[in-house]
Amino acid sequence: MSAVGFPDQEDEPLSPHNFDRLTAFIKDYCGIHLTDAKHGMLEGRVRRRMRAIGITNPNDYCRIVFDENGPNVESEITHLIDAVTTNKTDFFREATHFDYLCQKILPEILASGQRHIKIWSAACSIGAEPYTIAMLLDDFCRKHHGLTYSVLATDICIQSLEKALTGRYPEAMVDPVPPELRRHYVMRSSDPDCHEVRMSPKLRSNTAFARMNLMDDHYPAPRDFDVIFLRNVLIYFDKLTQVKVPAKLSSHLRVGGYLILGHSESVRRDGLPLHPVANTVFQRR
Repeated sequence: MSAVGFPDQEDEPLSPHNFDRLTAFIKDYCGIHLTDAKHGMLEGRVRRRMRAIGITNPNDYCRIVFDENGPNVESEITHLIDAVTTNKTDFFREATHFDYLCQKILPEILASGQRHIKIWSAACSIGAEPYTIAMLLDDFCRKHHGLTYSVLATDICIQSLEKALTGRYPEAMVDPVPPELRRHYVMRSSDPDCHEVRMSPKLRSNTAFARMNLMDDHYPAPRDFDVIFLRNVLIYFDKLTQVKVPAKLSSHLRVGGYLILGHSESVRRDGLPLHPVANTVFQRR
């Protein structure tokens, strides 16, 4: 018998019925749209979770997830969502956005007389994006006395957030960070056998991490952000969700604030106060 009392049937595949149930649930819960072509990917990720809790049959696992009266169903749903989310990220990924931040947005804020800069990384994964932003903001504020900043970093995946909170990364992962910023903000171990680095205490203290579901009706976040990064997320949503999420996020920008999407993404601006100002960069008017 398996750990939860179901017969062992290791070779039984995820049934088409349960694939449909899972994909419908995942789409409704967090917006991720999985087509039939993703059957193998979804089953593989579900099986990794199954191994962690001692289940061998994916259809038995579905009984747990869809048992509304199960004692640990809410916790298991969180683990399921963690399993299916994609956490591809790099420091200084799609660097032209950071060039635009430093060359256009930050000088514009400085010229306005504003003294505090607020940026939201709305799908932060394991933290490379918000720490990249924090490096640039801290460097800018060091050079312009009296400026302060804060970064909000949110994601639906708890495992990713736990990794981000530590600020620890493989040494090779920070190779894209410019040398001057590496010297200021990346700490290396004194142990020559340790191949991890850590973000500086200054960056970690100015970056707040929280779990947030972009499918929620309302976001528990301020409404005066200067910039919101939502990069390489909309591509996982269906067309309706690709409209709804930017609409909700735009209400959390101050007038004149910016929404930045991934290079392969776009947003329908019908009824939205967003005006394109650069490649996948939109300003709230």
